Amino acid sequence: MKLKRILALMGVVILAGLYLCTLIFSMMGGELAMGLFRASVFCTVAVPIMLYVYMMVYKVLRGRGVPKEPGKPEESDTPTKKETGSPSSKQKATEKSGKK
Repeated sequence: MKLKRILALMGVVILAGLYLCTLIFSMMGGELAMGLFRASVFCTVAVPIMLYVYMMVYKVLRGRGVPKEPGKPEESDTPTKKETGSPSSKQKATEKSGKK
C-alpha cells in the first residue's frame, strides 16, 4: 500500500512539473520555445491518458477489471470435480452401459 502512495505522489509531482513547464514555455519567445510549448502540452494530455490505459490493461490481464457475465460463476467459485467427489460424464456413461 505504501508503494502505491509513493507512485501516486510521484505522478502528481510529474504532472505539476508538466503544467509548470507549459506555463513557462508559453511565456517565452522564440522558435525553440514554441516547439517546447507544443511538446509540453502534448505530454500534459498524453501522459495521463497513457497511464490510465496501462492501468486498465493491467487490471484486465490480472483478471480484476473484467466484469462477470450474469449467471456465470467465477472460476474460483465453482468447485472442481475432485472437490465434489462427483463422477465425470464419461464415468456415468460407462456405469450405465455396464449395468444394462
